[in-house]
Amino acid sequence: MNRLKLIWNDKEFLKRTFKITIPIVLQNLLNNLVNLVDTMMIGKLGETSIAAVGLANKLFFVFALLMFGVGSGASVLASQYWGKGEPLNIKRVLRISLILGIGGSLLFAIPGFFFPELVMSIFTPLEGTISLGAKYLVIIVFSYPLTAVTMTYISILRSMNYVKLPVIITSISILVNVFFNYTLIYGKLGFPMLGVSGAALATLIARLVECLVLLFLVYRHKAGDGKLGDFVHLQYDKLKAKGEPFLNKLFLKRYFSTAAPVIANEFIWGLGVTMYSLVYGRMGDAATAAITITNTVEQVSLVFFFGICHAAAVLLGNELGSNQLKKAEEHAKNYMVMMFILSVIGAIIVFIAKDPVVALFEVSDQVLDYVKLCITVFALYMPIRMLNTLIIVTILRSGGDTKASLILDMTSVWLIGIPMAVLGGLVLELPIYIVYAMILIEEVYKLILSYIRYRQKKWLKNIVA
Repeated sequence: MNRLKLIWNDKEFLKRTFKITIPIVLQNLLNNLVNLVDTMMIGKLGETSIAAVGLANKLFFVFALLMFGVGSGASVLASQYWGKGEPLNIKRVLRISLILGIGGSLLFAIPGFFFPELVMSIFTPLEGTISLGAKYLVIIVFSYPLTAVTMTYISILRSMNYVKLPVIITSISILVNVFFNYTLIYGKLGFPMLGVSGAALATLIARLVECLVLLFLVYRHKAGDGKLGDFVHLQYDKLKAKGEPFLNKLFLKRYFSTAAPVIANEFIWGLGVTMYSLVYGRMGDAATAAITITNTVEQVSLVFFFGICHAAAVLLGNELGSNQLKKAEEHAKNYMVMMFILSVIGAIIVFIAKDPVVALFEVSDQVLDYVKLCITVFALYMPIRMLNTLIIVTILRSGGDTKASLILDMTSVWLIGIPMAVLGGLVLELPIYIVYAMILIEEVYKLILSYIRYRQKKWLKNIVA
């Protein structure tokens, strides 16, 4: 109760938190609502289409996690450099992150374009699902480099407390995506009826518009018209006069010692989660369709909590970078209490709302029953999962304790989650909702160890001093 009073009375803390949280929540909510609409539209084409697109997007899922790792690693440094008042170093972080992101996107796009059937066969043995997924994959991979650029810039902008700009960009992208989804999937308004290929093409067009609008809105700012304009047009004359290169060994060492564990964390964790999809794909189209719908509903349900995590990462990073360690410690405690209470309320709302939400999807009664039970499992684990996200992804990383985050995520997936998936889905051949519950046991393991690590306070440091 004392902590709740402290939070309530700290108006500046609440103001700063929700000033960042609300635009991020709005952006993520819009993104995930589009994913929900996509799934509903594709669902009218049948369960095989849902399963095919869901499995094809697992390649993007792993790539997106790699980009989340690049963006998170960049945010750790950029938020502390912003707190320290060093925009030139933020620009250095941006450049390295763009190189890594675009390079990484090609590693996923090339096999997806040239060997789509082979990629799909990794996830499912069903010929019909492979064929549909391959048609989707050869188009959607062209959006990967565009996504790399967009995600990198948005991560840096958020670290600098610019959170409204991404909302504008996402809103424009969503309108484009929904319009072309409607016209290209079903052949409306004179457009050809392309089915799952139309869904991929609609997403590609939306990503292209999103990237171009982002770059235009960022670089239209001129030097002298504010902090963002001064940042994007920052010159290197002083460095050149000193004979100092834009990127030097010391800076690269600092970047990779902080960011590399985060990138490895997301990538290895993403590969592990993808292994779940290999199990789901071998449990049949009904199970795959059910988990695809469940994941879409989950993403919409969690946008508010992820927004708090993003806000916490920025504020804690700014405070640590400006050597306000005591304040950062107190605010971390505030966020943990807030997250627990709000996630319990959120879990109750998700459980109550599951029936009307599931009724929106036009799939078989078996799939609907599976989805309802999977969402019930998700609601039960929701508070534990959100506390894990806050501690591991936000608090530990904000102070550069990225290796501990890597170990926690890696061991939970590979030593607990995957064995549980194989045991439940392939050995015992249990229903999808029981397999899903078995996999989420990993969250209990993570919460115990992550809280112990948090109490050790090794994250409580200024890494850009």
